[in-house]
Amino acid sequence: MWDLVSLGEVMLRLDPGDERISTTRHFRVWEGGGEYNVARGLRRCFGLETAIVTALADNPVGRLVEDLMLQGGVSQKYVRWVPYDGVGRTVRNGLNFTERGFGVRGAVGCSDRGHTAVSQLEPGEIDWDRIFTKDGARWFHTGGIFAALSETTPRVALQAMEAAKRAGTIISYDLNYRVSLWKSIGGKTKAQEVNRKLAPLVDVMIGNEEDFTAALGFSVSGLDEHHSKLESASFKRMIETVVKEYPSMSVIATTLRNAKTASINDWGALCYCDGKFYEAPRRENLEIYDRVGGGDSFASGLIYGFLSGKDPQWSVECGAAHGALAMTTPGDTTMATLAEVLQAMTARTARIER
Repeated sequence: MWDLVSLGEVMLRLDPGDERISTTRHFRVWEGGGEYNVARGLRRCFGLETAIVTALADNPVGRLVEDLMLQGGVSQKYVRWVPYDGVGRTVRNGLNFTERGFGVRGAVGCSDRGHTAVSQLEPGEIDWDRIFTKDGARWFHTGGIFAALSETTPRVALQAMEAAKRAGTIISYDLNYRVSLWKSIGGKTKAQEVNRKLAPLVDVMIGNEEDFTAALGFSVSGLDEHHSKLESASFKRMIETVVKEYPSMSVIATTLRNAKTASINDWGALCYCDGKFYEAPRRENLEIYDRVGGGDSFASGLIYGFLSGKDPQWSVECGAAHGALAMTTPGDTTMATLAEVLQAMTARTARIER
């Protein structure tokens, strides 16, 4: 039934546009979430059939998130609706205030996501065998953001990954280390404990150099601070160490970003597959409109390449192009088309299309 199923939280993003969270008088709303964004990118840009496993409090905010997800086309067949208590003492929906930044002023995020419906998911509440065996899914995606939400979410992720493994479904995991999520529950030590339990089940691991260091505990010393040495010996050694410890990982992929300013970045990507490195052409001085979701769009483009039977080189270039395009529009999710991705993979120009 599904090309991909994602497990994760979907929040309401409140975007002050060109203004700041602390001084604005109006917000524009979007839906977003690290794991959800991947499913949405595959559906909207690449035309694949995807679904999201999540939970929402049944109130007007939750129904707004539902309405936004309906526009994205991701199936809500597996969304759990939790009764609302009237004020949010026991269950609520997550909010994510994010300003884009500009020039020397970096982007700022302020999450308000404690006690959310999805953070209270328990093992046994989702029929994973139905999803992966009866309904059928080619690919399953989750990540470190979902695993950081509560004591129970890593166990939910583990149960899902074990069911996917039994069904022969490909499993991808984006480490997506967030200091704000882990700092009150044990920091890097807890993140490594959680992620190292899940890593042996992963086929495709996604993350940047900070993710591998903070979330898995691997060293990346020697990788230069501007990521210009995309094939540096130290980075290769780190990846080879990861593969040696976790032989189930057939693919490891990363974006490489040098943020010169909030609105000017160098942008590249690297993919390790079957003992070889594949590099997407580096985009120097890429102009950024809204950087949130760029990594998720990279992941969806990469996954699309593999699901379409393309080789690793094509797949990493597709991911890098899609991520670059996603950062030219507002919101967490992609507004790019497949034709635009293919054009960006080849021409890399912004010539007007008439």
